[in-house]
Amino acid sequence: MAIKLEKGQRINLEKSNGIKLQNLCVGVNWGAIEKKDFGEIKKMEAVDLDASCATFDDNNNMLEVIYFRNLQSQNKSIMHSGDDLTGDMDGDDGLDNEVITVDLAKLPQNVSKIAFVLNSFRGHDFKTIPFASIRIYEGTPIRVNEVFATYDIANDASFAGSVSMVMGILYKINGEWKFNAIGEATRDKELKGTLVTVISKYL
Repeated sequence: MAIKLEKGQRINLEKSNGIKLQNLCVGVNWGAIEKKDFGEIKKMEAVDLDASCATFDDNNNMLEVIYFRNLQSQNKSIMHSGDDLTGDMDGDDGLDNEVITVDLAKLPQNVSKIAFVLNSFRGHDFKTIPFASIRIYEGTPIRVNEVFATYDIANDASFAGSVSMVMGILYKINGEWKFNAIGEATRDKELKGTLVTVISKYL
């Protein structure tokens, strides 16, 4: 049974049978915004969120950034599924809009942390987005073998006025990988600023 994460919770990357996760996906799912015109006809406004991640070494030096303009790390241990420009236009379909896959066994030895962030490309306030969630699972961007953990990152009053968020951080300690579910909005307006906040506040 998948773990339902709470803000600030730290978990081991271990399945129910005790086996450590080696290949994992971090998927993000979100919805378009419903609006009504003067005739009360429902219209859907596309929401372009961008899931990204950055790798760091033990000294918190940033090594690589994987995002919609750089869809894979140099050795392909981290892969991005591509840019989703709209979100779910017909309600929650249960599928991830963007997925970042990580092969922990292939990561360069100097990578000790991976930060996952979310930015609203068109500046949509997170508070106005009807639903948004992340999940960690085994599989591929088009196939889910087993969901390991889920995390609701919507419906939080503290998100009002923000267009950037630190979702969580994978980190290695004593040779084992763990996940810290952060789920905090920042006042940054773009990816570059969000990563500066990650370095100064969350590593």
